[in-house]
Amino acid sequence: MTSAEKTSPNNSANDSTLANFIWKNADDLWGDFKHVEFGKIILPFTLLRRLECVLEPTRDAVRNTIRAMADKPIDLDMVLSQVTGFPFYNASEYSLATLGGTRTRANLEDYIAKFSSNARVIFEQFDFLNTIARMDRAGLLYRICQNFAAIDLHPSVVPDRVMSNVYEHLIRRFGAEVNEAAEDFMTPRDVVHLAIEILLDPDDHLFEENPGLIRTMYDPTCGTGGFLTDGMDHVDALRDRFKIAPTLVPYGQELEPETHAVALTSMLLRTLESDPGRDLSKNIKLGSTLSSDQHAAERFHYCVSNPPFGKPWAKDQDAVVKEHSEKGFDGRFGPKLPRISDGSMLFLQHLVAKFESRERGGGRGVIVLSGSPLFNGGAGSGESEIRRYLLEHDFVEAIIALPTEIFFRTGIGTYLWVLSNKKPEHRENKVQLIDATNHFIAMRKNEGNKRKQIGPDQIREIVEMYSAFEPTKESQIFDYTEFGYRRIKVLRPLRMALHINQEGLERLKDEKAWGKLTEAQQAAWENVISPLFGRTCAYGWAEDFCGSAPQMDAAIGKVAKAFIKAFINAFGERDPEGDIVLDKDGDPVPDDQLTDYENVPLNQDIHDYLAQEVLPHAPDAWIDESYADDDDGQVGLVGYEINFNRYFYEYQPPRDLHEIDADLKAIEAEIREILDEVTE
Repeated sequence: MTSAEKTSPNNSANDSTLANFIWKNADDLWGDFKHVEFGKIILPFTLLRRLECVLEPTRDAVRNTIRAMADKPIDLDMVLSQVTGFPFYNASEYSLATLGGTRTRANLEDYIAKFSSNARVIFEQFDFLNTIARMDRAGLLYRICQNFAAIDLHPSVVPDRVMSNVYEHLIRRFGAEVNEAAEDFMTPRDVVHLAIEILLDPDDHLFEENPGLIRTMYDPTCGTGGFLTDGMDHVDALRDRFKIAPTLVPYGQELEPETHAVALTSMLLRTLESDPGRDLSKNIKLGSTLSSDQHAAERFHYCVSNPPFGKPWAKDQDAVVKEHSEKGFDGRFGPKLPRISDGSMLFLQHLVAKFESRERGGGRGVIVLSGSPLFNGGAGSGESEIRRYLLEHDFVEAIIALPTEIFFRTGIGTYLWVLSNKKPEHRENKVQLIDATNHFIAMRKNEGNKRKQIGPDQIREIVEMYSAFEPTKESQIFDYTEFGYRRIKVLRPLRMALHINQEGLERLKDEKAWGKLTEAQQAAWENVISPLFGRTCAYGWAEDFCGSAPQMDAAIGKVAKAFIKAFINAFGERDPEGDIVLDKDGDPVPDDQLTDYENVPLNQDIHDYLAQEVLPHAPDAWIDESYADDDDGQVGLVGYEINFNRYFYEYQPPRDLHEIDADLKAIEAEIREILDEVTE
């Protein structure tokens, strides 16, 4: 049974109750605050109440300890955390229920200020004190405080998964002020569950064989911490099978301060059985992962991410380019860099670079990407070189095509890339492609662009396909080289004759080289060219003629190579049936206008390809041997692309014309009936 199936049966009731509660607060705020500002208020109050519910059982003990330790030189942080059983505490005399109606603002400010610093930063990142001041001026502060004091948000009542639904709901409905971009990249819970099951399910046996095993999980774009909490839930669900439970230690980094604050709250409420005093919130860093990796010296057993789709990385460009040029493959961005308009493939490289070494257990990862990283960029481009690096170094285990319309703000196709530096032997040098686009259930109520959901049954089906690693209609297995190709440069010979006529002379006069001549030189050239009108000459005649022209008219002077080229451009005319133009060595001169490029499958000889696919149509073609790959030195640039449609496309025969005609007649009859009703 997957952890996705172990959600409490009361979740739907909890979701409904919390949704009603959110809307009650929204109604109270309506009129005094803009709709887009509701989340800026409701979200930090939600976090505050959740922290408060956890601290409630030890509130009196904390106050008594503070009074008892008042005059003693003792580190209260350590003592009070031991009292609460969590890595945070609150030393205030107040709670949301006891703030009072006359000094509500001052008392609430005192309440916030007396949280331990690791919890206080949550409200600082929301600029909560300014929000409190605005609510006080609007006369709403006491009412909202009373609303939240009346709801129980303790994790035992509202589990992390339900709470994540609340965060998602708040950000989706009121997110413009909380974090303008949050909804664009928020990972739906069903996608989170699937990614975690794919990531951790193969290692369940590892936990079973190694009681008390400690593993790390990292999310470089952690958002509210959904992947991390779900991963910890997965491991927690295995506790009944072990005498000594396994441990998963979370790490993350988030760019947006408000979203980071939500993740901090989630981690403050988490404890490790093997290390209950550990403050997991310290593992969640703030800042841009690409330009300022806050976990630069660390590597992880599990990595998971849903980076922004199609977002530029211009703000990180200087730092990324510097790391690429100075560190190369010793840094995170060894291959060429992708185009500046989309940074998702930088996160793909970053994830692989953060894997733990094989000697220390190795690393596995899952990353959610749009379709473009599969095929964007031709051979030699940054995108292709990144794919090449990942495939040739055998990091790619599987790529899973997900259903469309499963994200909140986009209906595009999305994919899970499953990555590893410790592939089992039967997967080595193989890549599994899974078409899971039909594994979904329709949602009763659409949420933005999200019209489909990957339910527990569908998650089980997809995980089983991945685990089975068998070729089926929806699961195909390839040697990685099948995605590669060589882009060769195919040349054709120049066939050209020189037609000396007035039209050619006029074209010559438009050339830049002609404009550099003196009037006397121009007149001299006209004198030696005009008598030749009507002649057709071979391509090689031009250089001989131009070289001897000064002997015909001394005013011409020394003839530059640029003029000879201009002369050929003006009088030369391509002739498909004409003789091939040869250079001084007797080799054919290539015709730039006929140059073509061919993508040859990596497993096929380029000369065999030329003979089979090109020469039957262009017998005079040849391969440019100088057009070679920088990495392996062989002819042709190596490229990689993964085209799902090529492997899973099913031909659908067109409908019978009689059926189409019958449908059209039926529609016409319906239209007539409607028109008759209108005109009656």
